[in-house]
Amino acid sequence: MTSEQGGRSSHRNNQQGAGQGGVRRRDEAGRERNRSTSRNRTETAPGQRTRIADPARLVAFEVLRAVSADDAYANLVLPTRIRRHGLDRRDAGFATELTYGALRAQGTYDAILAKCVDRPLSELDPAILDALRIGAHQLMAMRVPTHAALDQTVGLARAVIGAGPSGLVNAVLRKVAAKDLPEWLAELTDGLSDDVKIASIEHSHPEWIVRALRQALVAHGRDVSEITALLEADNAAPVVNLVALPGLGDLSEAFDAGFTPGELVADSALSSGGDLSRLDSVRDGSVRVQDAGSQLVARALAAVEISSELADGEERWLDMCAGPGGKAALLAALAAEKGAWILANEPSAHRAKLVSQALVAVPEDTWTVRTGDGRDIGAEHPGAFDRILVDAPCTGLGALRRRPESRWRRKLSDVSELGPLQRELLTSALDAVKPGGVVAYVTCSPHVAETVAVVEDAMRKRTDLELLDAGAALDAVSLNGNLGAGNPDSPIPAHQKMAQLWPHLHSSDAMFLALIRKN
Repeated sequence: MTSEQGGRSSHRNNQQGAGQGGVRRRDEAGRERNRSTSRNRTETAPGQRTRIADPARLVAFEVLRAVSADDAYANLVLPTRIRRHGLDRRDAGFATELTYGALRAQGTYDAILAKCVDRPLSELDPAILDALRIGAHQLMAMRVPTHAALDQTVGLARAVIGAGPSGLVNAVLRKVAAKDLPEWLAELTDGLSDDVKIASIEHSHPEWIVRALRQALVAHGRDVSEITALLEADNAAPVVNLVALPGLGDLSEAFDAGFTPGELVADSALSSGGDLSRLDSVRDGSVRVQDAGSQLVARALAAVEISSELADGEERWLDMCAGPGGKAALLAALAAEKGAWILANEPSAHRAKLVSQALVAVPEDTWTVRTGDGRDIGAEHPGAFDRILVDAPCTGLGALRRRPESRWRRKLSDVSELGPLQRELLTSALDAVKPGGVVAYVTCSPHVAETVAVVEDAMRKRTDLELLDAGAALDAVSLNGNLGAGNPDSPIPAHQKMAQLWPHLHSSDAMFLALIRKN
């Protein structure tokens, strides 16, 4: 969204609201009046100007309210609100940047707002706080003129919250606008010596997540100084990744629509956004939206060599935690190419339906969807599968670019609560895999307690397991062949052959992969 667009939106709403200088309008009592042309527009109090909500800002506000009040996910709510309000491409881009920007930087903006409000933020009406966050993002990080950001945000508050709250919004945002972002950050971090606290404020991540990411970097042979680049990558707008299902999809339509070839994995394409539903190949399911990291771990499992002693000619694969179906669709297409069959298991009936929908483009005789607890499969089907994907439920700290609200929802206690489930699922998979078969343990989180610790626990409890080189497996299926698992200058110990992708290095989600063969 350009500054001109911010001005255009402001100009449009001023025409509809307070009018232009010299144009006769009626006041609230119905009397005609002639607005003076001598008062400069930027000097007019915002609360006295715009009295309606600009549609793009209204969309952002509605999404933030859904996220705050209903625990909704922004990536699911935003497209529906954009369509409901009929935004054109330009205004949709503005609404998208405003929504995700306000969510990503919420921690930083709340720290600024706390300096400008005469009471704890927890005592503010949540709707007012969301409006303030929207205003703060326009003032601190977007090319929107100050007068437009103030005018439009106050007009939004007046239209959807009320005249009284709009006065508070006006007063607070004027204080925010008195300094630019570097000045605010300097004030907020002045006197602090704790690097974690400083990074938390400057890069808008909870302190516990900053600590976890620092530990994860070190655990995978990276230098802790990379934390700044990693946090910055988390706050960057993610590129849309498409994958053409092998043997089924074609990216020519996407390339015609302006997508560019993916640089990390075959049969992929990249785009900064747009309405993907306009692509026939996306609608029919043969081309799917999927992060490059997810594509790589699925391909690595499908390509790794197995030596199943019980192989009967047709490989049997298992996606133990298949919902909502992205990796299952890619695995099923890869299975079809290899003459294999895949069972996609999902404990939630609703998400199992999503898996079936995701698999619709793949020949039906290649896959089956099961609704059930993955922890039961090891006992019910011991030694039955050649390749098993355990895409374990996790905190999702590796996908904060795409789900910025997650950083404010997740708690440190979530890590310990998820730990037993992750271990039980991996144990079940190790029971269900054939001798010579391979289990891929995957999380969209780099947290050591969800990744390395889970795998090492499993390896200690059994003597029939071999940890394969997951970094080499990723290299084998990547286009550049140089992903690896760690920093060449700080090699990982030989027993830790686990791989970790990083947003700041690979422009992908922080996917973790361990490949375990049963001997």
